[in-house]
Amino acid sequence: MTVRRFAYICFAVAFVLLAVGARALPVSPHTTVQPAQSASAQAAFDPDDATTTPGYYSVVRVVDGDTIVVWKDGEPTRPDDFGRSGEEITVRLIGMDTPETLDPRKPVECWGPEASAEGKKLMAGKDVRLVVDPTQDKYDKYGRMLAYVYLPAQAGLPNGLFYNKFMIAEGYAHEYTYKKAYQFQKEFKSAQAEAKASKKGFWSPATCNGNTGVNSATTSIAH
Repeated sequence: MTVRRFAYICFAVAFVLLAVGARALPVSPHTTVQPAQSASAQAAFDPDDATTTPGYYSVVRVVDGDTIVVWKDGEPTRPDDFGRSGEEITVRLIGMDTPETLDPRKPVECWGPEASAEGKKLMAGKDVRLVVDPTQDKYDKYGRMLAYVYLPAQAGLPNGLFYNKFMIAEGYAHEYTYKKAYQFQKEFKSAQAEAKASKKGFWSPATCNGNTGVNSATTSIAH
């Protein structure tokens, strides 16, 4: 056996032993194992594609109880993004309508400030899951994306709080159908009937008694 061949065999045996030993070593308790990213987290946010797997997106701003602005990753499209990679998307929530607070043509409506405050409490600065409805248009007439919103899973709510339905069920929003029925129309109408019967939120005689189309200053609730 030549010296060169002997050296080659020794090198091969050493390599195999090192490989086997590395596989047998236990993982250090201080080692951080990165979890696999979920399919929803990997999904691209594409309001032009109703089949896109829904994912979680950061709420940049809660405009009022039924409209939010979220952040979409990607190439910046506006000069005022200051180098950030992405853009803001305004989302109008399907099937619900909260009392007006921002329309310059109208006075602040009864329970509008409370609805806005509840939306901010639940969503401001958080990640939410957006789900589009194939029965509805992709955008409304103002160019806002139309979607349902789910908050992250929490105790007692493994699928996350269904924000659209919650606001109706708690008397912060009316059920709202625009032109054609949406997927959860019956469910939302039922939630509204229960809220009205229980006198929750603006259905209470102590607040708006169901009439939100009046100035909030006329109610007995401080704003």
